[in-house]
Amino acid sequence: MKLLSSPLARHFAATAFCLSSFAIAAPASAGPDWAIDVAGGEDHPLIQRYNNSWMMAYKKIGFDQTTFPGKMGLDSHNAFQAPVTVEGQITRMVYFAPLGKSPLEVHRNYEQALKAAGFKAIVSCTPRDKGCDSMRYGFDDHYGAMKEADFRANRSRHPEKSALYNQMYSLGGSNMLGTDDIYFTYGTLSKDGNLVHVMVNSGKVYRTDFTTTYIEIAEPQAMQGGQVTVNADALKTALQSSGKIALYGIYFDTGKAEIKAAESRTQLDEMAKLLKSQPALKVYIVGHTDNQGNLDTNQLLSQQRAQAVVAALAKQYQIPSTRLASKGVASLAPVASNGDETGRARNRRVELVVQ
Repeated sequence: MKLLSSPLARHFAATAFCLSSFAIAAPASAGPDWAIDVAGGEDHPLIQRYNNSWMMAYKKIGFDQTTFPGKMGLDSHNAFQAPVTVEGQITRMVYFAPLGKSPLEVHRNYEQALKAAGFKAIVSCTPRDKGCDSMRYGFDDHYGAMKEADFRANRSRHPEKSALYNQMYSLGGSNMLGTDDIYFTYGTLSKDGNLVHVMVNSGKVYRTDFTTTYIEIAEPQAMQGGQVTVNADALKTALQSSGKIALYGIYFDTGKAEIKAAESRTQLDEMAKLLKSQPALKVYIVGHTDNQGNLDTNQLLSQQRAQAVVAALAKQYQIPSTRLASKGVASLAPVASNGDETGRARNRRVELVVQ
């Protein structure tokens, strides 16, 4: 068990798990003596398992997209209602609590400690709430991609006809997410200035006395940039057919107009190659933002970013400034919805437009 650093956090030690924001760094908990954790699995740094639980499935993805429910319920395709889409690092874990622990006891422990860390629930339900038992179908497909423990090896470690031996007889598959007596919670908390999304689902495993808890944690972060650029030939083709092309290979820090030179160099190289191959071509460099923040501020920012691209082409590549014109249009010409981060990322772009 991790050592806790505050009176409030020490109070929650009795709940048998803690949030690392309250904890002195220590190795994550190992599996209990009655079961071997899934190979490669480890507790998330944010949250430590309920005491003496067994991690029987695990998956960590460096960058991916996932969804959480914006409100209670599922649609006709068993997808979350009013989905909240998050891109970033995704960690999924499934734990079995010791035999005899109820879903209510286990789930309330997680909720209690999360609340102490500033967690704000967005969707929460209990077995008494209509539809709560179905919420797991919103993430049921996630289990198939997780690495599962070796149930046979774990079962063989116990005497035949013992309680654990019998309980482990038919484990495996998505029923490990819990099928009965379901408690569900999704919400957010702040960690190091960032909003972290946490979903917790606890319930009874089908035809066993095990209580299982599925935990999914999404930490929004920017994708590694500079991996995709549009080459000069593709730029030429797009300008001939459409008169413009959106570029996502030029990067700026949030709220700033200075080009990130290393990440943007490849795309600038291709733009310069095109312009040098067609000396008569004149273009507008148009800056676009998403709709976050003040329109006037975004208008100025998009103009400054467009000017920064013009300056880079003129200074670094000796493209005559008379062939380049800058324009910023803020969020007035979106190519996607600004309702989620995926759409906003598409709207933050630089466009090359034929004069």
